Amino acid sequence: MSARQHLGLGHQEHPLLGRLVVDTATERTGVLRAIAPEQVTGPGGRTRMVTRAWLAPERGGREWTAPVDRITEANR
Repeated sequence: MSARQHLGLGHQEHPLLGRLVVDTATERTGVLRAIAPEQVTGPGGRTRMVTRAWLAPERGGREWTAPVDRITEANR
């Protein structure tokens, strides 16, 4: 499946969904929960939608987002 296939509500398919990944921007490791749009506010208060990876700590905790191009499969 393509990383761009829509699953509804803006969510997209990705080969690493449900797997342990590394957010290379922060070096944090978590489970990839979704690829979905997120509204971000930029300079001057302008808002736009960007596609983000939604991750959660493996043993529970607060989710975070990361750029999709900065996630890789974790080596155990």
